[in-house]
Amino acid sequence: MAVPTLTPVSQISAVVLTPTGTHSDVIGNLVFGIYDSAPFVSGAVDQVAYTYKKLGGDILDVEISASQVYAAYEESVLEYSYLVNVHQAKNVLSDVLGASTASFNEDGQIVSGDALSGSSIELRFPKTKFEYSQRISRGVGTMVAEGGDDTIYSASLTPVAGLQDYDLQNIVSSSAATDADVPYFELVNNKRIKIRRVFYKTPRAMWRFYGYYGGVNVVGNLSTYGQFADDSTYQIIPVWQNKAQNMAFQDAMYTRTSHYSYEIRNNVLRLFPPPLASDVGVSKYWIQFTIPTEPWDQDSDKEDGAFGINNMNTLPFENIPYASINSIGKQWIRRFALALAKEMLGQVRGKFATLPIPGSDVQLNASDLLAQAKEEQEKLREELKTTLDELTYGKLAALEAEKMESASTVLKNVPHLVYKG
Repeated sequence: MAVPTLTPVSQISAVVLTPTGTHSDVIGNLVFGIYDSAPFVSGAVDQVAYTYKKLGGDILDVEISASQVYAAYEESVLEYSYLVNVHQAKNVLSDVLGASTASFNEDGQIVSGDALSGSSIELRFPKTKFEYSQRISRGVGTMVAEGGDDTIYSASLTPVAGLQDYDLQNIVSSSAATDADVPYFELVNNKRIKIRRVFYKTPRAMWRFYGYYGGVNVVGNLSTYGQFADDSTYQIIPVWQNKAQNMAFQDAMYTRTSHYSYEIRNNVLRLFPPPLASDVGVSKYWIQFTIPTEPWDQDSDKEDGAFGINNMNTLPFENIPYASINSIGKQWIRRFALALAKEMLGQVRGKFATLPIPGSDVQLNASDLLAQAKEEQEKLREELKTTLDELTYGKLAALEAEKMESASTVLKNVPHLVYKG
């Protein structure tokens, strides 16, 4: 019996990819339905013809539907958006920590009515703020009592003749519980305060160094005393020397001639020597302290970003709008969608090892299609990720520095001629 001639019209599969897509069918056949603009619909329709040609649909049947190609195209756009957004997260995360985040729906889009809805932050170029480094510096500032994030409070105690030990924790806790006028009212409770500094008032070094005039009209006003007072050495010296001597004098007052010293154990202040009744020079001792707070607590009186962006997950990045993807991205999407369609075709053909035909059978290439599809998808992902990694802001800065260095090298060899006019 003669073997019949095959034609592209299948007698076995009821599903065959059409040569072209249909605009009206696209939206209803998408899995997520995130993209519904006219340009996206046209791109999905064109992808059908592209897939049909690339998989040999005009020679042999391609056993997938146009709706599967539409879904593959949608997945490709989402995959491209995902990889680009991850790349941008690497660029900007350190600068936007603590900034406003958003609420997202099941598709990763910012919910309608959110403050950032429609802002397209994923397409913006942020200001460089070194936010993470600044937060570290503020933490260091808190530890050394020079600024920082924690509020530094102050309190005082009155020395009692013969009493050497003073429970600072109890003094502050009692004040916080009963005195509504103190700024730390009801903030201490059972929290262990951190003592930052203990001090008492002494005469200012300037009063002793510059004399009883207190330095008024002494430094920097040559129309009166010049740069000396009437009880200092009559010698004109630079102002910086006055300042250095003053600092040394003040340091000696606080370090070498201070009457008291102290130690703190378990937030109990012990004075050396114990105050005497005759010590009328020191009426109060002052302490500076902070109240421990949880690192993720938000201050009630000011925003410090505790509820803002903390990592890649809370970046207010939506799926990249289709209209904002240029020709480079569109071509990557076409190729990735083709690889996905090839994988679908391999899955379909993998359900049957062979297809019987009169007098023989057809061996299907499911394993080859699946292997090729997986390899192509991985290569496309790596291609895009490699390209994006080469274009991080840090790499661009390094490239600009290299260009400047190269230009400087070239200019060094350019002769500087002297022209006679």
